[in-house]
Amino acid sequence: MSAQLIDGKTVALQLRQKIHLEIQQIQSKHADFKPNLTIIQVGARPDSSTYVKMKLKAAEEAAIDCHLISLPEDVTEFELLSEIARLNADINVDGILVQLPIPAHLDETKVTNAVIADKDVDGFGPHNVGELSKKGGAPLFLPCTPKGIMQLLEASNVEVAGKNAVVMGRSDIVGRPVANLLTKANANVTVLHSKTPEDALKGHLAIADIVVAAIGVPNYVKGDWLKKGAVVIDVGANFVDDSSKKSGSRMVGDVDFESALPVASLITPVPGGVGPMTVANLLDNVVIAAKRHYDKNNQTPQFTNPLKLKLEKPVPSDFEISRAQQPKRINQVAEEAGILDSELEPFGFYKAKVSLDILKRLENKVNGKYVLVTGITPTPLGEGKSTTTVGLAQALGAHLGKNVFANVRQPSMGPTFGIKGGAAGGGYSQVIPMDEFNMHVTGDIHAISMANNLLAAAIDTRIFHENTQKDAALYKRLVPAKKGVRTFPISFQKRLQKLGINKTNPDDLTPEEVSKFVRLDIDPETITWRRVVDCNDRFLRGIEIGQAPTEKGMTRKTGFDISVASECMAILALCTSLTDMRERLGNMVVAASRSGEPVTCEDIGCAGALTALLKDAIKPNIMQTLEGTPVFVHAGPFANISIGASSVLADKMALKLAGTSPDLTEEERQKQEGYVVTEAGFDFTMGGERFMNIKCRASGLAPDVIVIVATVRALKVHGGGPEVKAGAPLASEYTQENVELLRAGCSNLGKHIANAKAYGLPVVVAINKMSSDSDKEHDVIREESLKAGAVDAIVSNHWEEGGQGAIDLAKGVIEASNSIDKEFKFLYDTAPSVEEKINIIAKEMYGAGEVELLPEAQKKVELYTKQGFAHLPICIAKTQYSLSHDAALKGVPSGFKFPIRDIRASVGAGYLYALAAEIQTIPGLPTHCGFMNVEVNEDGEIDGMF
Repeated sequence: MSAQLIDGKTVALQLRQKIHLEIQQIQSKHADFKPNLTIIQVGARPDSSTYVKMKLKAAEEAAIDCHLISLPEDVTEFELLSEIARLNADINVDGILVQLPIPAHLDETKVTNAVIADKDVDGFGPHNVGELSKKGGAPLFLPCTPKGIMQLLEASNVEVAGKNAVVMGRSDIVGRPVANLLTKANANVTVLHSKTPEDALKGHLAIADIVVAAIGVPNYVKGDWLKKGAVVIDVGANFVDDSSKKSGSRMVGDVDFESALPVASLITPVPGGVGPMTVANLLDNVVIAAKRHYDKNNQTPQFTNPLKLKLEKPVPSDFEISRAQQPKRINQVAEEAGILDSELEPFGFYKAKVSLDILKRLENKVNGKYVLVTGITPTPLGEGKSTTTVGLAQALGAHLGKNVFANVRQPSMGPTFGIKGGAAGGGYSQVIPMDEFNMHVTGDIHAISMANNLLAAAIDTRIFHENTQKDAALYKRLVPAKKGVRTFPISFQKRLQKLGINKTNPDDLTPEEVSKFVRLDIDPETITWRRVVDCNDRFLRGIEIGQAPTEKGMTRKTGFDISVASECMAILALCTSLTDMRERLGNMVVAASRSGEPVTCEDIGCAGALTALLKDAIKPNIMQTLEGTPVFVHAGPFANISIGASSVLADKMALKLAGTSPDLTEEERQKQEGYVVTEAGFDFTMGGERFMNIKCRASGLAPDVIVIVATVRALKVHGGGPEVKAGAPLASEYTQENVELLRAGCSNLGKHIANAKAYGLPVVVAINKMSSDSDKEHDVIREESLKAGAVDAIVSNHWEEGGQGAIDLAKGVIEASNSIDKEFKFLYDTAPSVEEKINIIAKEMYGAGEVELLPEAQKKVELYTKQGFAHLPICIAKTQYSLSHDAALKGVPSGFKFPIRDIRASVGAGYLYALAAEIQTIPGLPTHCGFMNVEVNEDGEIDGMF
């Protein structure tokens, strides 16, 4: 009786057809699903080339995108490992296969181990091999040949459990993994190898129900060694001489087929048995990898690993709380949030930059919910807006299991070392490590300062050289010859386009064109670009430059701004890509020519260099809260001067990471979707208004709910209570119940609620609880909030209890964010004149009776209108301590005259900003400064911060 053949070709064909059909079915719903296999072949061995061609052809037939990277025989190990690392990081690559064998000078184990586990479609890497060998292990991929062997046994209805199985060979490619798979299938497995005596080998084969031969010796196993009725899987692929073949050889297995045929019950032929299964399972593994990657890119990870808080009363200082908590390593925080290792650039253990590639990888996800946290008009003590942002995020993530991001600004070291202190939140709701958060982070503000000041230096240098050189000499130096060839840099090409000069060869310009090109003819009186420093320094508000004798008397009065007020910082906050940032930087208007034409950063030739300085700063930074939920820390535009919001890019990335698959029902989406909690500086009427009219215009996004933070203390101030000063004891009105004073002050809260509702969005009031508050006072705030149109007002004790204290607030925010009663709208259209837009903001948001444009402001309105910038939205820089321009006017002042003393153009950022009254663009230091308490102890830890 002859054995039945196990037809690997037929089984493999069925598997490949199934794979092709599966890909088609997925692509019918998701056109962007494109499985990708990349094969690396080192050298040009004929047998390897044959196998590679076979794999490429099979992949093409299955609609798998397959690429071959051919490397030379003498490639170095470093070069090969670098190529693998590149493919590991490429989100378009699902599977990586290094064609074996590789040249002897390369470490095969090191090379195969370099492929990351979720792209190791060969199944040879340490993760997959290790998991396969473990009891209860879960490899991501099974090695292709062993997987195919088990499929052939299953297709042939071979019962494996309880049977005696002999595996001949112990290679990592076939022998060991197939032995592990047979063991997992409950066979009694014996592994034999080249050192097994032949007598012992025959003895084991004589009782073997299943034989897997993978020893690489042609026709080694004879039929009379086998048990009658054994199932024989021949993995051998050996070539023996055969003059009857055109090639002079033929392929045979490790089993003598002719003698085994009468003995075995089932046997695989060679060729046509196991071989086709290997290729088919490679394709199957690639599709498995692609599905995992696609699912990962479309699913929202749920937060399940919070850090435990050890709450103490009284609450210790912020830095003591921060130091007492052991943070997670930042790569763990990122992984839990759905960020790939290849998208992370660590800066030490607890902070990292995140690649913008996330936006491409997750582009098909539906955004998560977008929560904007703002506040009422604050006191100098602050009312806990950042603390509420962090506490709310901790509640959503650590206690309600939502994927959540808190998106906050990087704090300026000006206020940090001044009187305000840091911006990490406080109590048991803060970003950690708080000292790293408040000092430097990853250096973005330093990069902004350098970029800003490079442009400032370039402006004055250009004026100097234009004043001291004739056209020809100036042109020769601006566009020098390098190795005898002159070319225009990209910035100069853009200037030529602006001038209407359509020439690419610098030698072709006429003298008139050369003059137009080199003469910016900047009017020094119109220069608006100032130098910056990240420090509160009142003595830099007004300075005179050019005092050195080398500057030939070209003195000029100017001043410094604080770094976070730089337009470069606003651009970092508002740009949507590296290309967009480059364009915006080039568009920055720094002055006007004597003829009134705007002079830009592009005209100066500086935009490319500024982009280079900011190319890393554009990547958001990731840190964590005290309870281990992720935080994006990015950009830090000053809140009473600039837009006061963190970056568009951080919000967009977080919304995708917190987003959901487009295939979900609305009910499924609400269960799975995550939340992005971001804040706008100071009160709603400042930060919130700019967030809506400037940031939302730039991003194309709109919040789902607005949270307005209020405190009993601040509302009493607005009800007519005594002045509150930082560092001074609070008056008794603030430490004892006073319902009448509080109710009077709630008018300020009501105004902010009304202002927020003007944008068509639901409003939730967060009552930031303090120990001196009474329940009755909280009830008054809730009553007045509902009367003003808020959907709810919820007491939150996150400062004292962390996320646990903000659970009710989180639930209220979730409910409000899912409200269908919302229709976002801007406060104003951009078409009206500059004066009209300022009037709309001042009258509708602040309550002004009229706007007064002082002479300098009127002059600027005329200039910017003439230059074509009147269509831009408006940012009004004013005091944060009143709805008006006057910090002394508390509550809800109305009918006042609102003075605008100057207007500046932030054309690259995309807005004009008006300076109200005496607002300063660089703060001063107080008598007792925050820096006076800061020390570094013997362990290198920072003491004395907040």
